Amino acid sequence: MNPPLRRTVSTWAPAALVLACLVLLPRAHADTTPTPLDDNRRITLGYIEIAYELGGLLDPSLQPGGSSLVRPNWFVFAPHASRTGGQGMLSAALARKIITTARGEPAFSVLQSLTRAGVTGTVLATLEQLSLELVLQGLSIDAATSVASLTTSLNGAALADPRTLLATTSRLGALYWSAPGAHPLDKAEAIANTLERLLNEGNLAIFTDIGGSARLFLDWRRGLTGEVTPERVLAEFQLAGAVASEARLAYAYAVAHANDTPRPYRLEEVLPAMSWKSLLVAAFALYEEARGASTPAWRDALIAMGNNYVAWREQHDMAQPVFAPVQLLPGEVSRPALLQALTPLLKTDFGTQEWTYADYAYSQPDRDGNLLTSPPTEYSWSVFWDRWSGILYAFDQAYTDPAALWVMPDPIVSPLP
Repeated sequence: MNPPLRRTVSTWAPAALVLACLVLLPRAHADTTPTPLDDNRRITLGYIEIAYELGGLLDPSLQPGGSSLVRPNWFVFAPHASRTGGQGMLSAALARKIITTARGEPAFSVLQSLTRAGVTGTVLATLEQLSLELVLQGLSIDAATSVASLTTSLNGAALADPRTLLATTSRLGALYWSAPGAHPLDKAEAIANTLERLLNEGNLAIFTDIGGSARLFLDWRRGLTGEVTPERVLAEFQLAGAVASEARLAYAYAVAHANDTPRPYRLEEVLPAMSWKSLLVAAFALYEEARGASTPAWRDALIAMGNNYVAWREQHDMAQPVFAPVQLLPGEVSRPALLQALTPLLKTDFGTQEWTYADYAYSQPDRDGNLLTSPPTEYSWSVFWDRWSGILYAFDQAYTDPAALWVMPDPIVSPLP
């Protein structure tokens, strides 16, 4: 963790949400400052806990550690996305290990630099190829392998398209030359630190806001007497920042349009001038409505609308300021430029399903109509609409096999010293 630049949890939410998250997360030892990977582990476990508690409302037969054929709610996706962020942090830790080793003894070859960092298997060939391309961009051997290692957990198969390899190499090279620091290893370290910080800040921001809101909702619900209905959620559940009239409007719109094709996704147009925290209240009401749905199809449609509401809040309000800050942060490279470079390689394992951004991009019409550029290189994860469309694609893919997502990920524990 990098204290001067890392935003604390309290930056992102009111005190009540912070308290909820602190209760939800297992406590670190009092004398130990948690690392980004420590944060990631606690967040992943916290999401799994919420996923099963909320999933059990939608499917009473669901048991902790079990599976369900009911359409997954947003919190079933969240542990997998959190673990993907942890894998990116682990790649940043590997990059810094390469840098630390090189400060003591520079490598004489790309292969030496990678193998002494413990890189083996099929990923070694991919990283070696990318590193050699970066050396041709003017990077030193160890700086090149450090930057290349940031892609360790990503979809290296996307680089089989020479157009993607060329664009990725060019973007990473430009990012390196823009990095602060006079020494090559300092520049490479700035890139690794930037990736780790943006992943950690995004994870903390989303979990504090959305995970904290879900914990408050589930605790509120548990304390009720009598039947829990969508109307009670909209009238009685209090969430800081939400406006009751807006939550009712969003709920009513979702119920009226849940069967639309395509499902409503341009929410700023259909629900203008809304305090987007109200979407979370509406989503919880939609999940309650889904519990009593008359048919499985109607239940699934309501869950999907609730998922879109939560995901919009997640990406539009919490992730976007982290991924595309208004100014360059001290000691970092451009976050949007870094995310653009990595976008073609992005992937997430949703249990037994794999989603890749390349699959999404190739499924869309060619944006620029230029055969010299590959479709995945024409998008950027830092651009809200590029990210939003890819996420909705992932949702639709996952809905075809609900049980796949209930194969929950093991939280990451760093194997690095």
